[in-house]
Amino acid sequence: MSTAWARGPDERARRVVRSYVDRSGARGAGARVRYRYYYDDLYGFIRSQVTPGAAVLDLGCGDGTLLASLQPSVGVGVDLSEATLARARARHPDLRFVCADIEQLPISGTFDYVIASNVVGYVIDVLDFFRNLAPVVGPSTRVIVAYYNFAWEPFLKLAERTGLKSREPLQNWLSRLDLANLVELADLEPVTSGYRTPLPVGPAWLTAPLNTTLSALPLVRRLGIISYVTARPRARNVAPRIPDPTCSVIVPARNERGNIRGIVERLPRLGRHTEAIFVEGHSTDGTAEEIQRMIDERQDLDLKLLRQDGVGKGDAVRKGFEMASGDVLIILDADMTVAPEELPKFWSALVEEKAEFVNGSRLVYPMEQRAMRLANLAGNKLFGLIFSWILDERVTDTLCGSKALWASDYRRIAENRRTFGDFDPFGDFDLLFGAANLELKIREVPVRYRERTYGATNIDRWRHGLLLARMAVIGARKLRFR
Repeated sequence: MSTAWARGPDERARRVVRSYVDRSGARGAGARVRYRYYYDDLYGFIRSQVTPGAAVLDLGCGDGTLLASLQPSVGVGVDLSEATLARARARHPDLRFVCADIEQLPISGTFDYVIASNVVGYVIDVLDFFRNLAPVVGPSTRVIVAYYNFAWEPFLKLAERTGLKSREPLQNWLSRLDLANLVELADLEPVTSGYRTPLPVGPAWLTAPLNTTLSALPLVRRLGIISYVTARPRARNVAPRIPDPTCSVIVPARNERGNIRGIVERLPRLGRHTEAIFVEGHSTDGTAEEIQRMIDERQDLDLKLLRQDGVGKGDAVRKGFEMASGDVLIILDADMTVAPEELPKFWSALVEEKAEFVNGSRLVYPMEQRAMRLANLAGNKLFGLIFSWILDERVTDTLCGSKALWASDYRRIAENRRTFGDFDPFGDFDLLFGAANLELKIREVPVRYRERTYGATNIDRWRHGLLLARMAVIGARKLRFR
């Protein structure tokens, strides 16, 4: 278990914890061997949230095993035990290790991730500990806190008395909600939290599949021994990610000739510069010619035309994103069922740091009578419930075409696309699953859904309904039962 010591007015507590650090530093590697499954599961969970090549600060780093496994481009570990850090430096010479009190943090610079694994139980003032992280976090930093579920306290004390576990000083009793409350008081914003690993010991071939299943069940997962909170800085306490961002609006268009002029004339100006990228998908009604006509006519605007090589909206969106130059990426469907005038809501939610992924919802406001057929409406509501459970976020309308995210976050989603595979012809789930996998803060913006005035829908309710079911299975397997 990673170690740290507490500083404060209670000198007796300080001596007790320091003595424990000196003793436990030498047996940390032995504990990882003895309780290999628990540590493999904990470290694997943290690795699943950290992008390789990032800048990582590990507080209470022990011998550096966890920090090295995260494959950071810049890795800094802080611990009090000099003997333990000597082993860490010998094993991981490419990483930096600092012998210091984690509550004082004599570290300069900001990090992409700050890890506090099994250390908050030892600090004297947990609120001050979280507050003191301010100098090392930036706008997109993730603070990952892992601790044991205090409901396990009687079992852990019994294990100590029977010799199955080494004795430790009395630790802070902190539930998941306590941790979430304290990070909020420290001006950090919880992004995700929960429990995992109801069965912390046993052979991996048996416990791994059981834990995967049990950790996904609504009530049973509360019995997991690992309690965790992932947080980010509150927007008002950090500089904007990009002070004056630009915007790229991606417009997938197939047989939408009658809507092109209306989109161009009504598209709002967003940020320092707005470009509109029309991705035309093998239309037969002259859509491409109409887009080119508007480009020639409105040379005061930054309009671009791309011809789609593949098929499907997902392919069109990905091509548009790859060619986009804006800091913010927004999708607008060319059918005009969601009006261009709605896009500033998405822009504001993103650049004001209210969200990191903005999803539109057509299922809040009353919609025009023939905007969505009854079977489609019922299916969307059903799949909204299913995908809210899968994503562990409230998402009422997975197939609303309007979405917004930072270009830098999209590149991270694209880099991790192999996690889910190329399975999504719509493009919505590729983005939603990718955002959830990266633990981006997902929020919904309600929009007015209007009836088409030109063309016909490209949605086949029954065939695409089966595709939705398949994607629900993929999402559950990759996100809930991983």
